[in-house]
Amino acid sequence: MIVLALDPPPSTDPERWCRSILSRVFGHPALAGVKIGLPAIVARGLSWVQSVLRDARDLLKVADLKLADVGAIMRIVLENLASAGFDAAILHAFVGREGALDEAADWAKSHGVKLIAVVSMSHPGSRQFIDRHTSEMVETCLSLGFWGFVAPATRVDMIKLVRKLAPSAKILSPGVGAQGARPGDALRAGADYEIVGRAITRAPDPREAMNRIAEEQRRALESLNR
Repeated sequence: MIVLALDPPPSTDPERWCRSILSRVFGHPALAGVKIGLPAIVARGLSWVQSVLRDARDLLKVADLKLADVGAIMRIVLENLASAGFDAAILHAFVGREGALDEAADWAKSHGVKLIAVVSMSHPGSRQFIDRHTSEMVETCLSLGFWGFVAPATRVDMIKLVRKLAPSAKILSPGVGAQGARPGDALRAGADYEIVGRAITRAPDPREAMNRIAEEQRRALESLNR
């Protein structure tokens, strides 16, 4: 299953670019959601996002701001994201429970917004601090009712760890394609969704690229049963 990262190039109109890409892949059986990140929102605000998310309709709509702040600030940001049409948001788990994650979780529960916690990242620096506390962060977020976790497709050991600690939670894995992970690697390790961006959005034919990636995912999962 694919969550499509809609990261418009800086020189483009983000609304037009995102809607154009989405129109070419919408309805594909492998497409489970869309993700819009911080650079596009910072550059142009939230107003243009609403029409893109309306086009996404029943798909999972993820705001990837990687929030890391006190609870009061995260609640304000979450409220604005929900008003724009997002139904899920990515937070950093390292900010801790009291006065931060707990307040964000309380707000999200009462407003039907899914929270997804970053508990490992793909860059080498993640090992220095974040990865030392992955288990603790997963346990804290589970106790607060978080819907899912982010663990990188480029590091399947971390996906396996999160899956072991959180057998029922959703795992979203970025890093497929441009960052080096092969389609299906994260799914084989226990992820529910692979986040794919440039390998689809910058392809000459985005739908054909999604066909190819979905087929690679299917073959990777089939190999588990051999």
